[in-house]
Amino acid sequence: MTVSERGPRERMVFSAAQLIRREGVAATGMREVAAHAEAPRGSLQHYFPGGKEQLVNEAVGWAGRYAGNRVARFLAALPEPTPSGLFTEMVRQWTDEYRTEGFAGGCPVAAATVDCAESTGSTRQAAAAAFAAWTRPVALALTDMGVPEDRSGALATLMISSLEGAILLARAERDVRALTTVARELGPLLDAAVRPAG
Repeated sequence: MTVSERGPRERMVFSAAQLIRREGVAATGMREVAAHAEAPRGSLQHYFPGGKEQLVNEAVGWAGRYAGNRVARFLAALPEPTPSGLFTEMVRQWTDEYRTEGFAGGCPVAAATVDCAESTGSTRQAAAAAFAAWTRPVALALTDMGVPEDRSGALATLMISSLEGAILLARAERDVRALTTVARELGPLLDAAVRPAG
């Protein structure tokens, strides 16, 4: 769905996620969200009676679902799905963005966690749910590729944690080195977790 096909509410949630990933929660104001979404300012109160907290939580939820839904696309891009191939595609999304657009954007879920985990319980919960919505499809994909079910959840957590940390390092260093490093170093470990066929 293109931005123009979204209704004002969906556009505001999407815009909030985009602004949070660049500016953080504190610097993302309701007026800026409405302007970015090209939505009437008066519609904010209508769609988000819980104010900025509700909007941030919904943006975080959207980001978690988006990341989770990308797993199937990454797998479809692989001629033969492997755990290392999946992780490489997850990382490539970020290396491609940083090489073409610069290092301004990060993960909106991580940004909201950093900004609000201690001050806003509902946002911490929304972030935890968003990470779970991303981790589940990664774990299921690993299981489908032959990783034992009792390891797939832990490896999915390792993949996402490594990616999030590498995103932070890449933004700080203005270099994709950390991203390419985690893909290269984790790949063999992930592939070694696949049960031998037989």
